[in-house]
Amino acid sequence: MKTAWEKYDAKKMKEVMAFAEDYKDFLDNAKTERESVSKSIELAKKAGFMEFKNVKSYKAGDKFYFNNRGKSLALFVMGKKPLEEGMNILGAHIDSPRIDVKLNPLYEDNGLLMIDTHYYGGIKKYQWTARPLSIHGVVCKKDGKVIEIKIGEAENDPIVEISDLLIHLAKDQMAKNGAEVVTGEDLNALAGSIPAKGKKDDKELVKKNFLDILKKEYDIEEEDLISAELELVPSGKARDLGLDRSMVMGYGHDDRICAFTSLAALLESDKPERTSVCILTDKEEVGSIGATGAQSSFFENAVAELLALKGDYNELKLRHSLENSRMLSSDVSAGFDPNYPQVNDPKNAAYFGKGLSFNKYTGRGGKGGSNDAPAEFIAKIRKIMDDNDVSYQFTELGRVDQGGGGTIAYVLANKNMDVIDAGIAVQNMHAPYETASKADIYEAYKAYKVFLKEMD
Repeated sequence: MKTAWEKYDAKKMKEVMAFAEDYKDFLDNAKTERESVSKSIELAKKAGFMEFKNVKSYKAGDKFYFNNRGKSLALFVMGKKPLEEGMNILGAHIDSPRIDVKLNPLYEDNGLLMIDTHYYGGIKKYQWTARPLSIHGVVCKKDGKVIEIKIGEAENDPIVEISDLLIHLAKDQMAKNGAEVVTGEDLNALAGSIPAKGKKDDKELVKKNFLDILKKEYDIEEEDLISAELELVPSGKARDLGLDRSMVMGYGHDDRICAFTSLAALLESDKPERTSVCILTDKEEVGSIGATGAQSSFFENAVAELLALKGDYNELKLRHSLENSRMLSSDVSAGFDPNYPQVNDPKNAAYFGKGLSFNKYTGRGGKGGSNDAPAEFIAKIRKIMDDNDVSYQFTELGRVDQGGGGTIAYVLANKNMDVIDAGIAVQNMHAPYETASKADIYEAYKAYKVFLKEMD
């Protein structure tokens, strides 16, 4: 199979590279789920979307978004056909593996101020040590004031880090297996070392100085950290990888790479036959649970609101609207890595440059925990992709019994709609920095546009 690169002329190559620049900007400004929602709303408003709570009526072609607690989002472009006939849905998640700050995080140890943490999602813990980390998130005060935090991204900002053991003293550490080299409770971030002025016998003066800085610069008291959501993420911008600039390396490809391409496709949807939808969800990395995860009733409630505004709501019509829908669960796939070929079945691996990766099923072992898309739905997808010159591949997530993973596909399939996983091949998945092909990013965007427009 040829790569997508081989079909691009000079004009198309410029489009591919320009689209990647837009994606890199999104990635740099959306390092948390809250930032992803804010950036997505900013782009949606520029494209003419309105928040649904301000809408009194609608017609085909109207564009709305539903904001769920600032951490998940559903966007609609209303179609010519009634909702009951179904929607074409793109669903991605906007949370990524990271290091979360605990609720009571600050302590001083031998003159060093430390931040206690709890990792989020599936990570190789040792990968997060000895690298610059930024602090992103919000601190909510008792009076309702919300303070947004982003420290470590500007050139002159300070950063924090999780230290690693020097190789000279690491004999015992190096004898451990990878899962135990660094434990979860070892992921404590170094954040300060200057003591406040005080008496000789005063304790925790470094912590006091740190708290004085929080108060002066951010109006934050130590107790305010109890009602905070602060995340440690890799500091710095997404970068071109390769002397040919063919790839992007950055934090959060999983799954903001699919979130951005899905959103970009939806923003260009105009008076579709079937209502076009983009769902951006939280909590996928920990099971899609909670009020902002895909398993919540948020999306179902949004569809009910749309039916109700037309005076057309009942439980049966809501169910029909869902079960007559088609969905691409837009989530990344495991990109083939020449350094580790043994983990893949080469006939079914996802390769860089060959376009969007469709996974009929994911899961573990005997397809446990997966959605398994029906053959009839796959045939329709093949046709519309081929008819529109979209580069794509059908893949699996590694060799049988090698490991596995899941997506939000099964959650929406439980509503009795046809769903298939369709995402972009990524190397270093769940590492602080992941890698993807610009050609695959562009072909995903094309595929998502085609799906919204032509899937019946």
